[in-house]
Amino acid sequence: MQTQEQRREAEGPVVHLVGAGPGDPELLTLRAVRALAQADVIVHDRLVSDAVLKVAPDHVMRISVGKAPGKHSYSQSDINALLVHLARQGKKRIVRLKGGDPFVFGRACEEIEALEAAGIAWMATPGVTAAQGCAASARVPLTHRGLARSLRFVTGHCRADEPLDLDWAGLADPQTTIVFYMGHAAAPELSRKLIEHGLSPSTPVLCVSQGTMPGERRLFTRLNRLPRDLAEAGLPSPILIMIGEAIGWRASPHATDGRFDEAMPRAGEPALDERGEPGRAR
Repeated sequence: MQTQEQRREAEGPVVHLVGAGPGDPELLTLRAVRALAQADVIVHDRLVSDAVLKVAPDHVMRISVGKAPGKHSYSQSDINALLVHLARQGKKRIVRLKGGDPFVFGRACEEIEALEAAGIAWMATPGVTAAQGCAASARVPLTHRGLARSLRFVTGHCRADEPLDLDWAGLADPQTTIVFYMGHAAAPELSRKLIEHGLSPSTPVLCVSQGTMPGERRLFTRLNRLPRDLAEAGLPSPILIMIGEAIGWRASPHATDGRFDEAMPRAGEPALDERGEPGRAR
């Protein structure tokens, strides 16, 4: 019996929107691995790791459409047109490989609209989003009973250096964990606005650089120290910023084993931690 995927591919080209996860190839889904193994061409973002790209056979064509701040090699409309062009060329299986999950700040809908307008079939394969991968790697929860009853993913990126237009009052909920994607440059504004709207200056913050990868680095700090500590740390991008009481779980009386994580600052002091032994600040 044919699967839905097989039926669609029998009818013509299919663009597979595949989540590459946060970087570690071991976090790819089985379906993502199969899509990469069977691809005719892979159109990938800048944040897709080399380790993930190596999962595909060497003969598979790879096209980088990565965008870096101020250095856009492909506009979004260019990428849309490229996917349509490849399908019309007769490529049967086109993998559009996106960092994290295609539907979490991945602009998947813009590409889907272009594909549907051109009559081209598509399928989506979810991926582990950066928040999940980085939290697991750092051994911190995103939610925890008594500390965080909700979780919000927020983009910290804005156009042309405009101020962030966010629901600051809603975000400044002490029972919410906030995860800022692409928020490095906006760290001073994030800190100031959240404190202005009532979030405690001592709220725990975890910044993760190159999450789940061998070069992963972490900065544990507090909300009022975030701009200075992040600037001084010099962490390479990409950087994920997680804010909330659940992030300081090990340093709270709610910790089930009563221990403090050595990497979590308890007196407002920042701590840098490289991927390796949990809780070892370096």
